[in-house]
Amino acid sequence: MSTEALDPKTLDRYECGACGYVYEPTKGDSTSNTPAGTAFEALAESWRCPVCGARKPRFSNIGPVGNPSGFKENLKYGLGVNSLTPGQKNVLIFGALALGFLFFISLYGLR
Repeated sequence: MSTEALDPKTLDRYECGACGYVYEPTKGDSTSNTPAGTAFEALAESWRCPVCGARKPRFSNIGPVGNPSGFKENLKYGLGVNSLTPGQKNVLIFGALALGFLFFISLYGLR
């Protein structure tokens, strides 16, 4: 493994097609003593999913952390909401719910 520092934004995560386990290069794999910062491509061909034992070809690239979810060609639709990251969508959804709740509770102040 190289000793140069890798940018976590450039390291793609890979998801197991059999069980849904996500290999995150920034965390590595403690079951096979894979250090943090090891790219999926750098894993040995004999490496297997730590949850179900599936081989490397069963994994699919799901992109780096913080990317918008969904197909790239669909990100331009949906009033801009499709291009939000999952964290931004959570803030939008739960913020709107909290604001609605506050408006509802404020109705008790009316006489």
